[in-house]
Amino acid sequence: MANQISTIPLYQDLLHGFDSWFTSRQTTGSEASLPFRKKAIEDFRLLGFPSRKVEDWKYTNVLPFLKETYEFNPYAIQNAAKTAISLDNAAIPALDAYRIVLVNGQLQAALSDQLPAHIKIKNIADAEAEPAFAAHFGQQVNTGKYHFAALNTAWFSDGIFIEIPASVVLEKPIHLVHIYAGAGNLFIQPRHLVVVHRSASVSLVESVVSDNSTGDFFINNLSEIVVKENAQVQHYNLQTNTKNTRQVSHTEISQKRDSVYSNYTFSLPESDLLRNNLHVNLDDEYTESHLYGLYLANGKQLVDNHSFVNHLHPHCNSNEVYKGVLLDNATGVFNGKIFVQRDAQKTNAFQQNNNLLLSNKATINSKPQLEIFADDVKCSHGSTVGQLSQEAMFYLRSRGISESTARRLLVSAFAFDVTQNIQIPAIETYINNLITHHIPAEQELVKA
Repeated sequence: MANQISTIPLYQDLLHGFDSWFTSRQTTGSEASLPFRKKAIEDFRLLGFPSRKVEDWKYTNVLPFLKETYEFNPYAIQNAAKTAISLDNAAIPALDAYRIVLVNGQLQAALSDQLPAHIKIKNIADAEAEPAFAAHFGQQVNTGKYHFAALNTAWFSDGIFIEIPASVVLEKPIHLVHIYAGAGNLFIQPRHLVVVHRSASVSLVESVVSDNSTGDFFINNLSEIVVKENAQVQHYNLQTNTKNTRQVSHTEISQKRDSVYSNYTFSLPESDLLRNNLHVNLDDEYTESHLYGLYLANGKQLVDNHSFVNHLHPHCNSNEVYKGVLLDNATGVFNGKIFVQRDAQKTNAFQQNNNLLLSNKATINSKPQLEIFADDVKCSHGSTVGQLSQEAMFYLRSRGISESTARRLLVSAFAFDVTQNIQIPAIETYINNLITHHIPAEQELVKA
């Protein structure tokens, strides 16, 4: 409850600062999002920040990361941003894509490529007059239940709006480069809305570049993706945040008839905290969803993946495969729920979570779940936790392969069930190279 969180200065500062900021929005901004903001701040007032007493946050204690002093005023964050950051760090070798650059959530047209004229892309604050914004903004997100989603809905100022017209097939991916920069501790809250119309197809690639050498960043990100009838979306999220970065991401997807949505989330060292809330609503018949995740954590890193696949109608398919590799003192959390509503007959749903511990101090908390209210379905789930096979290590070593190389080969083979599903070769190569890079040459193996 909020009264348990009231001792955190940031909670009080956010509530007290909202009124004056909201008034300025009423004076200078559009009215479209104001009702959402007002309701969301009241929801956040009741919810507060989540403690470990909240079931969905049982294994993730976010409160220590919130006790610091942050600058959260969006205008101050915009002014603090340094757009001169080298984009070389954002490059994915051999990836041919339209590059779109955002600094602290704000679109940087001068640093971005020109998209085809029929594709709409603009700052979220400039998109409130768009019909697609009015039709879809905030329609799926439950701010009365999700703490950080409520806070983002109340406070967001920057982010991006992308609209893909009907029947448009983009041959090249859209690469969203998220740059987070500034001096001191920043609390950044971008908001994104992507609408893909009937029979359109697009690949979205998101990656991160951060410069927080002089402070800590807390990023509270919320994305809404609408996939219309017969549309196809491939969504790649490459989380390569640096140290002293804490990120909570909420992604809400709505799918219509005959659509296909595929999500690929790769969480890599070295950020302090990564929490991903991925919610997929199969909101029509004959929809199809694929969720692939790979998390590789080291040091004292905490990576938490919460997924919710909501089958609302008959004849829908979902497939979810998440794999984790934990080193050092890292902690991993996987909480996946498949919800099959009473009317969702002929559902076919699969969920699997496998974890590999490369240290006897690493921890994994895995909780796959099924809630089924229909009687004609095919659903399964499972979870495993293990270590590197000593027999496989011996086999490779006996053939002249060094211990460090053998370990990297086995980890890459473990991740193959996820990486083999990547549809863009440049990204597959990039991820495989990052996996190899982050597996150390010397690592104590867990005793069998």
